[in-house]
Amino acid sequence: MNKLDPEEKEILEAFEGGQLKRARGASKIIAEHQKYAEATFKKDARINIRLSSKDLRALQARALKEGIPYQTLVSSVLHKFVDGQLVDKAANK
Repeated sequence: MNKLDPEEKEILEAFEGGQLKRARGASKIIAEHQKYAEATFKKDARINIRLSSKDLRALQARALKEGIPYQTLVSSVLHKFVDGQLVDKAANK
C-alpha cells in the first residue's frame, strides 16, 4: 500500500475512530456513481492486439503495482484516452 500523507492519515484515523458521518444524499450519489462505473466498464467487445514483450512486461508490472489485472489497466488507459482524460505531457511543453 502507498504511504499516506498527513491529511490522509488524519482521515483514516477519523474513519477508524467512527468520527466520520455520511453527507446527506450520499446513498443516492453512490448509487449513481455505481451505475456510471458499471456502464463505463461493461465489457461487451473483445479485441486482440500485438505488443512487444517488453511493453507487455511493463504493463504487467505496473498493473501489479496498482493491484489490478493488467487487462483491466489496459482497458482503463484506453477508456481514459478516448474520453479525453489522458494528457500527453510531451505535447504540452
